[in-house]
Parts: sequence; C-alpha cells; structure tokens
Amino acid sequence: MAKRSVIVIGCGIAGISVAHFLTRRAEIGQVIVVDQGSPMALTSAQSGENYRNWWPHPVMTGFTDLSISLMEDLARETDNAFNMTRRGYALATRNSEIDDLVAALYDGYADAGMDAIRFHTSAAPKSYHPPGHDDWSRAPDGVDILTSQPLIRRVFPGYDQEVATVLHIRRAGDIDSQQLGIIMLSKARAAGAERKSGVVTGARTTTSGFSVEISSASGTEDLKGDIVVNAAGPFIGDIGAMLGLDLPVTNVRQQKVAFQDVKRTIPRDMPFTIDLDSQAIDWSEDERALLAESPETAWLTERMPGSIHCKAEGGERGSWIKLGWAYNTTPSTPCMTPELDHRFPEIVLRGAARLHPSLRQYFGRLPRQMSHYGGYYTMTAENWPLIGPVGPEGSYVVGALSGFGTMAACASGYLLAQMICGGELPSYAPQLGLSRYANSAFVSHLKEIAQASVL
Repeated sequence: MAKRSVIVIGCGIAGISVAHFLTRRAEIGQVIVVDQGSPMALTSAQSGENYRNWWPHPVMTGFTDLSISLMEDLARETDNAFNMTRRGYALATRNSEIDDLVAALYDGYADAGMDAIRFHTSAAPKSYHPPGHDDWSRAPDGVDILTSQPLIRRVFPGYDQEVATVLHIRRAGDIDSQQLGIIMLSKARAAGAERKSGVVTGARTTTSGFSVEISSASGTEDLKGDIVVNAAGPFIGDIGAMLGLDLPVTNVRQQKVAFQDVKRTIPRDMPFTIDLDSQAIDWSEDERALLAESPETAWLTERMPGSIHCKAEGGERGSWIKLGWAYNTTPSTPCMTPELDHRFPEIVLRGAARLHPSLRQYFGRLPRQMSHYGGYYTMTAENWPLIGPVGPEGSYVVGALSGFGTMAACASGYLLAQMICGGELPSYAPQLGLSRYANSAFVSHLKEIAQASVL
C-alpha cells in the first residue's frame, strides 16, 4: 500500500505535535508543515507554559492525562530538556462552602475520585506534602483540599489571610513550551518532515486529494497532498472556509504580563496559583472616581471575574513572575500582531495583589524589565477542542485549544495521527471532534459546565 502524504497547515505547537506523531507512523510518507511565520510565533508564543489534569468533565481529564503521559515520555527520552516540573496548581478561595467545587472535582476524576481527592482539615496533617517538587516523577498525584487556615498560612504565607480553602491539584506544573515544540519539530524533521514558509492563499480538494496554495517572497507554490490537517490556530476558521467549512469557533484576545520580581514578592517555590474569587479592583478613591467618569473605563470600577493567574516564572532559579487574567470575552478578528491594551499590566497587577498583597509594592511602578504580550483564545462555545475529521474526506482539524494548547498539544497530535492511520483510540476520542454536535443534549450540558467552570 502506498504511503500517504500530509500537509499540516500551522506550525504552532499543535501542528508541530501532529507532524511529530505522523512521522512516527509507517503508513505516512511525506509530511509538509506550512506556516507564514517562524515556528510557534503567534499563539504558542503566548503560552502560560502550564499543565494540569483536572477538568470538570472526565473526558477532558482523560484527554489531558494522556497528554501529560506523552510529555513524560518525552521528558524521559530527552533527560527533561524542556524542564518539566510538578509543583501543582493551587486554586485559592475565601469561601469555605465548597460543595460545588468538590462536586466538580469528583465529576472530573470520575471513578478515581474517591482515591484521588484528599481532605486536610488540621493544621499539620501527616498526609499532605507541601509544594516544592522540581522532579515531576517524585511528586504526588490527585488533589489535596486544604480547609485549615493555619495550614494554609503555614504552607502559603504570602496569600491573603482571608483565604479559607486551597485546592492543590498535584498532577500539574510547568514546562518550557518553546523547548518542547523545538524538540518535537526537530524529531519530525529528522524523520523527514519538511517545513514550508508562506501564507496559505487557497486550499481545495482535487481528484486525488488536496491542493494548498502558499505565497511567499519567492512566489507562489502549489502543494499537493493526500491529506490536509488544519492546525492554523486562530486562523482555523479561515482555512476551514477555504475547504467549504463553517467551524464553530471564535477568537478572543487575551494578554499576559511578566516582569522581574526585583522586590522578591512571590516565593520561588509557589505553585501556579489561581485566585478563584471575583473582586473589585483595588483603586484609590481618586483613581476610581476618574475611571468612573468615562464610559470607556467605567467598567474597571465594577465587579470583575475571578481566575487571576500568578506564577513564579523560571522556578527556584528564576527571578520573574507572570500574571494573567482572562477577563476579556469579546470575540475579535485575529491578526499576526494583536493590539494590546496599555492598561492591562496595571489592571492585572492590582487584581493579582488581592491574593498576593506583597504585589502592592509595584502599584504604579512596575519594573522596567517587563514583557506585555498577547494572543488569542480560539474556542468553541463549550470550550472543548476540535480534533478529528471534517468536511471533505481526508481533511482534519486540530484546534480550539483555548487556554490549554500547551498541555493538550501532545495528546492532540497523537490522537489525530491515530485517526489518520486507523489506530486504536480511547473511547472518548469522537467527543473531541465535530461529531459531538450530533448530540445536542450533550453539547448543551458542556456549555452549562463551561459557564459554571472556575477555570
């Protein structure tokens, strides 16, 4: 049987993963990866570089568990060249009534929930292991729920003193996502994959497969392939339209800020932390009055959503911190150079300072060593990925990895390679693709979960 050729449109971490896993399959011959810029130059470059295995649905938990296992395999193969660590995720709230959160944990971990979830109600429980695991292979699994304020203050002394509950997700941590992408791309190229640079100006079916037209400074080139994979990140809708598809995705601009923590406000061994609680930003009375005067800024004086992220960037050897807050929900048209809101660094700083009061030292005077950057969350309404066959036979999509592209990339590429080659798949795989929309009740349920989700 002749080997099939594949054109992968998009050289972000998802497209790279697809190429990596396809080149390991004997059924696949030529693999060409097409992108108009450098590898991982747009959305993948804006990653929070984190991973976790808990989601409020067992399908997403199983999906990310698979991805983490594949990353662990690569870590073993490369002597952990992409710096995988496992300090976990710490989800903090001032609420002691957490029945809904606990129920979501049990829903996500399904049958494993009884063994995976541990409650710690005393100030010094013997079964709780504090964060501090650079070595992912030695870190505990499951989730620790801390409801003792003395214990929380001892383990997380920098948190707001009103925090009443911390959910410490243990199969979670951070990686160097750029290095992970480079490793997978290098392996793919060593196995014969080719990279083409150019703007995709057309994609269509032919009698024998697909034709993808790309334009670059050197002219126009027409690529031929048996299979085409749409892994174009925020542009998957545009590529889909070229093939006559209307993919159910939108793009929402999101931003992050990183700066050198010259005042050493955040402990270097702190896990990736999320403040779950909504809040009013800590403006002075004069600042609040000034903001309220203008319709363009009055929203900054109102109640804001929770889920502010804070991370000690670079671990114990680093000196930077990274902050993120996905409060923007307005869809936008993607471009290669997303417009940034100059107010964002101060907004996210003041929001993060509610959980980390030491950050107030930076109000109005962020360090010069600062990076403000942004990209897009490409997402479905239920915030699940799209992985699988679409439209014309031989066409596939991998995308809508909103906010979880780094942690889901390996599983996305692996599953798509299995689908293309007819390999064995987990039972949940069809639910990650367009086929789930045939079950309207299921999709409605997922949307309800997404609306109620704390992450």
